Amino acid sequence: MSNLVFYRKYRPKTFKEVIGQEHIIQTLKNALISGRISHAYLFCGPRGAGKTSLARLLAKAVNCEKNIQNTKYKILNTNFEPCNQCLSCQEINQGKAMDLIEIDAASNRGIDEIRDLRDGISFMPTRSKYKVFILDEAHQLSKDAANALLKTLEEPPGHAIFILATTEPQKMILTIVSRCQRFDFRRLKPKEINDKLKRILENEKIKFEEEAIQLISQTANGSIRDAETLLDQTISFSGPERTLEKETVEKILGIVDKKIIFQFLDYIFQKQTPKAIAFLEEIVFKGVDFQEFAKSLIQYLREILLLKISPEFEISLLLDKEEKEKLEKLATDLSEEEIKNFLKKFIEAENRIKFASIPQLPLELAIIEM
Repeated sequence: MSNLVFYRKYRPKTFKEVIGQEHIIQTLKNALISGRISHAYLFCGPRGAGKTSLARLLAKAVNCEKNIQNTKYKILNTNFEPCNQCLSCQEINQGKAMDLIEIDAASNRGIDEIRDLRDGISFMPTRSKYKVFILDEAHQLSKDAANALLKTLEEPPGHAIFILATTEPQKMILTIVSRCQRFDFRRLKPKEINDKLKRILENEKIKFEEEAIQLISQTANGSIRDAETLLDQTISFSGPERTLEKETVEKILGIVDKKIIFQFLDYIFQKQTPKAIAFLEEIVFKGVDFQEFAKSLIQYLREILLLKISPEFEISLLLDKEEKEKLEKLATDLSEEEIKNFLKKFIEAENRIKFASIPQLPLELAIIEM
């Protein structure tokens, strides 16, 4: 287990370990307790929200020998958590279960692969109660393959359960969607991700700064998998014996120094065009990534706009008291139209930077136009 990355090592093994999807967990557990298991599920949501992990958990729960025994004797007070001790649960945890078939639709999107799948469905499970098919990135199936799958979903054998996972449900044909129980996963909140990362570090006995974890949680953009990958990377950089520091995280993520952002904001809000352009020229030689610079700039402008709309909005950026007061002052001094104009211009500039032969040129043009 020592060579496993965090997102695999700390993948949820029970329903209670899943974070942020309580509405889905409750529905699935009620279905398991009542025995009303559907033949097809559609898990939709952003990447890293836990769709595949929950699909495997469902596969474990329906085939867990403890749960099957409880159902046989009509013991309904079980919470239907996978026991992780029986042979079925252990095989799924180790990736050796023959009755759990995982297919990546991105690389197996043709009609031939779906025909092979359809032919295999008719065979009874090897040793489990159900044969579970997890189809990841289901929206990437070709039109012919999707139509071939549709027939199987209409009249599946009683021992088969399909779980389709997708980040883009709007690309799936409606006839498939209509034959599945649909569950929409929500993007995780930074605090939920933060709590999980702290548990991982405490388990790994690694010291850390609170701000370092908060920074990773915010950067992950609602994806627990991305957060765990970033955490892995920052620990590798700093070494397991050292404290995980905020400064290290900023280096790894390429986050622009707050002082640079505030200085630049001062120049543009005071309409000091020559100084703002000279400042961009100066930070070129400091190795600043202009894509990240524009992204950070937009985040700060967004906070200023929200504060302008209502001072009650909570600032989500990691700022000290003095920096928060500065943002609040900028929100007071500028009109809403000015802030919106700045935001629009810099969003356009950010989109153009990746195609520009001179990275700072789109930002320079935005400054001059404003």
